[in-house]
Amino acid sequence: MSNRIPEEVIEEIRSKADIVDVVGEYVQLTKRGRNWFGLCPFHGESTPSFSVTADKQIFHCFGCGAGGNAITFLMDIENINFQEALAKLGERSGIEVDVQSSEGKGAAQTRNDDPLILMHEFAADMYHHILLNTEEGQAALDYLENRGFTQEIIEKYRIGWALPEWNYMEVALRRKGYDDEQLEASGLAIKREKSDGWFDRFRGRIMFPIMNENGKAIAFSGRVLEQSKQEAKYMNSPESPIFQKSQVLYNVHLARGAIRKNRKIILFEGFMDVIAAGKAGIDNALATMGTSLTSQHIRQMKRFAQEVVVCFDGDDAGWEAAKRAAVPLEEANFKVGIAVLPNGMDPDDYVRQNGADAFREHIIEKPQTFIAFAMMHARRHKNFQYENDLLQYIQEVLQLLAGKSSPVERDLYIKQLSAETKLSEEAILQQYRRLETRSIERSRPKAAESVQAAPRREQKKITSLHRAERLLFAHALADPAVMDKLAREVETIPFISEEYQALYVQLLGFYEEWEKADFHKFLETLTDQELRKLVMETALAERDPDHPEEEIEDCLKHLNKHRIEQQINLKIQQSKEAEKQHDLKRALLLAQEVIALRKSL
Repeated sequence: MSNRIPEEVIEEIRSKADIVDVVGEYVQLTKRGRNWFGLCPFHGESTPSFSVTADKQIFHCFGCGAGGNAITFLMDIENINFQEALAKLGERSGIEVDVQSSEGKGAAQTRNDDPLILMHEFAADMYHHILLNTEEGQAALDYLENRGFTQEIIEKYRIGWALPEWNYMEVALRRKGYDDEQLEASGLAIKREKSDGWFDRFRGRIMFPIMNENGKAIAFSGRVLEQSKQEAKYMNSPESPIFQKSQVLYNVHLARGAIRKNRKIILFEGFMDVIAAGKAGIDNALATMGTSLTSQHIRQMKRFAQEVVVCFDGDDAGWEAAKRAAVPLEEANFKVGIAVLPNGMDPDDYVRQNGADAFREHIIEKPQTFIAFAMMHARRHKNFQYENDLLQYIQEVLQLLAGKSSPVERDLYIKQLSAETKLSEEAILQQYRRLETRSIERSRPKAAESVQAAPRREQKKITSLHRAERLLFAHALADPAVMDKLAREVETIPFISEEYQALYVQLLGFYEEWEKADFHKFLETLTDQELRKLVMETALAERDPDHPEEEIEDCLKHLNKHRIEQQINLKIQQSKEAEKQHDLKRALLLAQEVIALRKSL
């Protein structure tokens, strides 16, 4: 793989890529002693077992066994190949790597020189130029300035103006060399149905580019200046190979630094809310692109933050959407708060009416807890004079508390329920305990499954066979002379398990090409994640530096003994089968072979 990229380029990228910085973009790391620790991104856990060692430039999870260096981390976390991981690291250091992207990786893995991204970047620059520098864009610029958009805000979010002409963008893109297939895939132009030719998707609209994590335009949302009955207020790009709404969070490229400072995200319902928050000096704001919060969104947010404050519109639809977003965030172990806007307002309304300081101090910095908001949500549109409304309210709140709250929270909210409903705390507590018992019973099968699943991972590590193979391979990985000796003096592959046999063959080929030991370089040649885990485990194994030959000899003896024992067991089984078939001559011969093998032990 690596020979397609000059070795000196690989070495330069590897030397400039600090693994703490690379992993820190995906995992929240805390320094303890010389190492950094966090929750493993490759398996679910609540106690950090994921370690990053800066001086060795490696990572290792003691829970699932994942491990490697900065390049293999990107390969695993982004599901990309070696060249693409190298290109991503190279981009961080200003080193260009010319590689071909793998197909079907999705928007998150698309390279920034993808033709579709280049088309959107060209369009974004043109729209932005027209808004700021032409007479045709003056009306749109005046509108934005009257709405409180400063020059700084317009430039920060690369806001632009699409001319109200039919196909000026299509013509401009064709002049850049793009063809029909690329125009259609980009969504920037649409083919006419009843005649030849194309027309621009966006015409006569204020253009808001949607950026990927690297700050490159991948889509647009266009807003009309004056809405008519014939056209929608907003028009958005269709989904494309570079833009899937379920994976995109608006403003990540600008907010990432601010989020990392305090590990907190302010999550809004739409990109205009993020821009309104930006006017108010809130820099850690993100938004979904017109979809409910997805598992992909939550996974992205996990890379940066521990806390999420949800700030959606203050109308009924906004409250419902806020609850739908808060529930999966709570289940993903975020600290969740909900900033409640009054009187059906959206963030821009509130900022324009009350000012930026009030928005920050009274709304964003004073969110409701998840349970407090859920109680407010459950209480809305209910009349406690009606028994059904009263019982439904109590049931909804207690279901939220059951199995998810601390004793202090439970007592606090039961007291509040009692005060609101005029029912006794004892009666509410009895109902709570019934719900909690059901919650525990429902969760038991899952707990049993997790208890049964955990030991399987450890069984493989404690066998003497595995220890011998690991130690022998550790010596071979550290010294090509050991590998040369094994290849010359051992008649067969010295390893028993299929995994180590595969690694042995891979390492033979590696030394034929490179001739000297290089753990990082060998790791990068492996495409199989499970084999990379084994190599990491091997690299961390302790070898005896004073007596390597004796240690190697002991490992070979142990493996040879295991191989002979396997042969004995096989021949005993074959002998029994021969006896069943009344082939006494073969049974006797096999029995003699078993005796000879036992003597050789």
